[in-house]
Amino acid sequence: MAGHSKFANIRHRKEKNDAVRGKVFTRLGREIAVAVKSGGVDPATNSRLKDVIAKAKAENMPNDTIDRSIKKAAGDLNAVNYESITYEGYGPKGVAVIVKVLTDNRNRAAANVRNAFTKGGGNMGQSGCVVFLFDQKGLIMIEKDSAGEDELMMLALEAGAEDFTTQEEGYEILTEPETFSKVRESIEAKGISMVSAEVTMIPQTTATLEDPEDLKKMQKLLDLLDEEDDVQAVYYNWES
Repeated sequence: MAGHSKFANIRHRKEKNDAVRGKVFTRLGREIAVAVKSGGVDPATNSRLKDVIAKAKAENMPNDTIDRSIKKAAGDLNAVNYESITYEGYGPKGVAVIVKVLTDNRNRAAANVRNAFTKGGGNMGQSGCVVFLFDQKGLIMIEKDSAGEDELMMLALEAGAEDFTTQEEGYEILTEPETFSKVRESIEAKGISMVSAEVTMIPQTTATLEDPEDLKKMQKLLDLLDEEDDVQAVYYNWES
């Protein structure tokens, strides 16, 4: 999930129980499978796989689990048939929502995502209805005790980062999607651990919800989407 309070959201996600972490690992396994099918098993020559591995490590996915996922995908290429689909829609009071899925059943995915929107007090829209309200960016997040501010800022900017900001809990580094891998690899080469590292969708402006019923519906929408195995990521402009 992607919201405004990014560090808090990530910490909350990583502190969830084993069952929820297992669901996260399942989603990452799908991403690894798609990456292997598109470019092979060697991350040195498959930049997409290299980025997914970095994302998996940031999610505390064990190395042996990552290796097993790569080997499984390599040995079963014909069975890997996931389709990437993006759905767009609105939550309560017109909150913009983007849902990215990897699925082997388009009809099931569409029905389940639509059901989540309906039960969450929103509705699915046409393709392109809200995506223009977001910018696609690489986002790397690092806790303050992992690196010095000046050193990290110079490292990131010299590698091609677009912006570097200091938050209460850590540092946020923004990149263009095309330079994300280079910046992430430069940080990784220095042995600096990352809380999160992925290409994501950043809202240009945020929306607030005041009514308790709207807040309840929005949270239900996000919870229902989070429960779906097909859903890989959800982006929204609600300032939670």
